[in-house]
Amino acid sequence: MGGEACLVVTGLVRRFRSVTAVDGLSFHVGAGEILGLLGPNGAGKTTTLLCLAGLLRPDSGSVDWAGRPLDQRRGRTVTLIPETPEVYPMLTVYEHLVFAARSCGLGDDWRERAEALMERLDLSDRRDTLGESLSKGMRQRTLIAASLVAMTPVLLLDEPMIGLDPRGQRELRTILADLRQEGVAVVMSTHLLESAEAICDRVLIMKAGRAVRVGPVSELRRRGAGEQSLEDVFLEVTR
Repeated sequence: MGGEACLVVTGLVRRFRSVTAVDGLSFHVGAGEILGLLGPNGAGKTTTLLCLAGLLRPDSGSVDWAGRPLDQRRGRTVTLIPETPEVYPMLTVYEHLVFAARSCGLGDDWRERAEALMERLDLSDRRDTLGESLSKGMRQRTLIAASLVAMTPVLLLDEPMIGLDPRGQRELRTILADLRQEGVAVVMSTHLLESAEAICDRVLIMKAGRAVRVGPVSELRRRGAGEQSLEDVFLEVTR
C-alpha cells in the first residue's frame, strides 16, 4: 500500500475562460494506493481527472507518470471510468468487453479476466443484452467491466458508485481492494463519504479547485478537538 509514487501532480491549473476550475493542485499517488477526491459540486474533481487522463490539457503545471511527463508516456498507462455510463446501444454486454480488449491490442488471455469480471458484477446472465436495453446501473457495471479488462498502472474513477445498488457498490469496493493488492494506483472521486472512509488509503478534499486538506482519514479526523467524523471534517473545511 502506498508504494513508490507513480503519479505526481504539481501545480495543476485548468481554466475555462474566466473560471479557474483547478487552481495550483499538487498531490501524489503511489502504486497500490487508493486516493479519494472529495469536494462539493464544482470543486474541480472531474476536471482534475480529465487532466490526469490526458483528455484536457492543463494551462500550467505538470502531471508525471512514473517519472515521465504525461505527454511523453508510451503505451496504455491510465484507464478512466467516467461518471456518466455511456454504452454503445447496438453492442451486447460481452461485445463491449471484446471491443475494449481489441482496442487495447490484447491477446486472447483477456477472456478469462472478462468472464470473471462479468461474474463479479452480475453481468453473466446479461452477456447477450444490447446496451440500449440496459438500466443505468447495468450500463455502469458494463462500463466498469469493459474498463478493467485491460490492466493499467493507473485507474481513475469519477463517482463510480452512482447508479450502483448496494450489492454493486460492495463488489466494486472489493474489486478496488484487489487492484490495490496488484499494485494499481487508484484515484476516485466520490460524494459517498462512507465509501471513501472504507476503501481509500488517503483522501484529498478540494474546494474551488484547491486542496484544502489531504491525508489518511484517521489523521484528518484527529485534527479537530477530539475525534471527528469524516463528514464533520468535510463540512468544516468546505464551509
